[in-house]
Amino acid sequence: STGMAKSFYDNFNYVRTFFKEADDLLNYSLSKLVLEGPKDELDLTENTQPAIFLVGYSIFHVLKRETSFNIDAANYFAGHSLGEFSAVTCSGSLSFEEGLELVLIRARAMQNACKNNDSTMAAILALSDEIVDEECKKINNVVPANYNCPGQIVISGSNEGIEKACAIFKDKGGKAIPLPVGGGFHSPYMESARIELEDAVNQANISTPSAPIYQNYDAKGYSKPENIRNNLISQLTSPVRWTQSVNNMINDNVKVFIECGPGRVLQGLVKKINRDSEISSL
Repeated sequence: STGMAKSFYDNFNYVRTFFKEADDLLNYSLSKLVLEGPKDELDLTENTQPAIFLVGYSIFHVLKRETSFNIDAANYFAGHSLGEFSAVTCSGSLSFEEGLELVLIRARAMQNACKNNDSTMAAILALSDEIVDEECKKINNVVPANYNCPGQIVISGSNEGIEKACAIFKDKGGKAIPLPVGGGFHSPYMESARIELEDAVNQANISTPSAPIYQNYDAKGYSKPENIRNNLISQLTSPVRWTQSVNNMINDNVKVFIECGPGRVLQGLVKKINRDSEISSL
C-alpha cells in the first residue's frame, strides 16, 4: 500500500540510500511511488514486485543493524513467491542490484505471459491438501499453485477450468474464492516467463548464502548456488510449497519466525501451520 516503509525511510539514512539506489537502477522514481503513490500505478505488477522487494530488504536491514532490536543473525531464510528473491538477496546470495533487476525482469515477464493466455487463480478454503490435489488431477488445465497453510490452497488454471474447479470444491464442502489476478501464476501458463527469467538468473552472480534458504520449489533448505539458481527459475511454473517449507524449518528446530515485509500475511499463515511457533515483525 502507498506509504509502506515511510517510518523506516524517515528514520534511517541507509534505508533512504536503498530507495535512491533503486531509483537509479530502475531509471524511474520507485521511491515516490512507494511513499506517495498514486496507488493505481503502484498496483501494476511491474511496480508492485520491485516495491515489495525494496521494502522487505529495507526492513531486514533495520532489524539487522539496529542493536535495539537485539536480533541475532538469521539461521535460515525463506520467502513466499516474490519473497523468495528478497530472502535470497537478504542472505547475501544475490547483491541488492542484481536482486532488484531480477525482480523487475520477473514482474515484466509474468505480465507478458498473462497477455498471451486466458488464465486465472482461485483460493480454495476448508479442504485438505489431499482433496485439492486429487481433484485438480481430474480437471484439465488446473493445478495447485500455493500451499499457503492447512485449509488454504490457491489453484491456477484456464478461466474455464477454474470456474469448473470452484463449483466442484464448493460441492465438496469447501469455499472457492476467485482471485482478482492477471493470470495463472505458478503454473504451466507461466512457461514463457520462466524461459525469460531463466536467461537472466543464469547470468546473475549467485553466491553461497549466509544461511540455508528454504525454497518454494521443493520446500528444502539450500546453500549451493547452483541449487538456488535452478529453484528460482523453477518456482515460476511450480507451486509455492509454503506449508511444507515452514514444517521443514520447524523440523530443523526453528522456533522464531520474523517477517520482513509490508504486512503480516506470512505471520498468519505460519500460525495456522503451527500455533506453537513464535512469530513477530517490525
